[in-house]
Amino acid sequence: MSAQDAWRIFAEATRSLGNPEIDAWKAQGGKVVGFFCSMVPDELFTAAGILPFRMRGTGSTSTELADAYFTPINCTFPRHAFNQALLGEYDFLDGMVCINSCDHVRRVYDNWIQALDTPFVHVMSLPHKVDDPQVGWYHDDIAVLKEKIEGQFGVEITGDRLDEAIRLHNRIRALQKELYQMRRAERPPITGVQALEVMVAGTALPRERYLELLEEVVEEARTAPGVDGYRARLMIVGGELDDPEYVRIIEEQGGLVVTDSTCFGSRLMWEAIDEEDPDPVRSLARYYIQERPSCPRMCGDQPRRLAYVRDLVNEFRVDGVIAERLMFCDQWLVEHYMTGNDLKADGIPFLALDREYILSGTGQLRTRVQAFLEAIKGTSVTIRAGAQSLA
Repeated sequence: MSAQDAWRIFAEATRSLGNPEIDAWKAQGGKVVGFFCSMVPDELFTAAGILPFRMRGTGSTSTELADAYFTPINCTFPRHAFNQALLGEYDFLDGMVCINSCDHVRRVYDNWIQALDTPFVHVMSLPHKVDDPQVGWYHDDIAVLKEKIEGQFGVEITGDRLDEAIRLHNRIRALQKELYQMRRAERPPITGVQALEVMVAGTALPRERYLELLEEVVEEARTAPGVDGYRARLMIVGGELDDPEYVRIIEEQGGLVVTDSTCFGSRLMWEAIDEEDPDPVRSLARYYIQERPSCPRMCGDQPRRLAYVRDLVNEFRVDGVIAERLMFCDQWLVEHYMTGNDLKADGIPFLALDREYILSGTGQLRTRVQAFLEAIKGTSVTIRAGAQSLA
């Protein structure tokens, strides 16, 4: 398998919900469980011999069917994802796990159990804070999910199997982070489009297979000539961004996305799970609640999130930050307001963009990014100096 083949498989997995790797997995009798939100511990499914699939709305063109279940002011991500399910695009799933990451996603569970006949459907309860009591809370909730998976699929998720799954996922995270770190270079080996393809594919392929492909891509990137000719180094901050075409439009205007803080990006893999704790369920709970970079869903953690963004701005020599937000997302609306004020005070150009889940308004997006890049061009010296002081 060459790196070129790996890139092709990654692109296929990103452009549609189903892919040949899932088909092969199912043909061999493998089970697939979909899950919403990066806070769901997909290591648990891997330990059970199940393919964990991160839910998306890829390929959707409307929410016509889902609109009978959701209001017009619900976020379009769960509406498009649920519409795809109603159309049968998720019939390859043997189960679905939802989580109360927000009220919009939480409502998917209510509607799913009413309208669809998926064999296994479960909802997790995610705490709102990142303190020790919440780690204990999530430990118990993960244990409940573990027990239900075992009962539904007739498997035993032993401590050894969970330890092995954690090591596998950590190896994936390490390679993903290595690929990201290469983007610190003046001539990064990959574009922002390619980086997002790598990360989305990692949520849609059997993890052992994905690791093999990722190793090929990282090996090639170590000696790649790199990307040049860009006008500015950009960072994207936000939540649900699984469409590389959105990033492509930004990069076609001359900006190069060199890093991000999104829930399909760096926040998935910047930290590793503790492999030494004798209780792997506790390791998972501590990682997902406390140790990984959080999103606005977690109350009281905004100063740490801001520090994370500032560190990446400095480390990747970012010239400007683009904050993307899905319409009707209150959590990211408030977060971007606070982050924007702080970064502007640091002298870092900041652009807030609202969008629908499926790509639309591309002309306006191009215009706003072009104007942003022009503004950056006039202040780049100040930005560099400001970024240097953020270490």
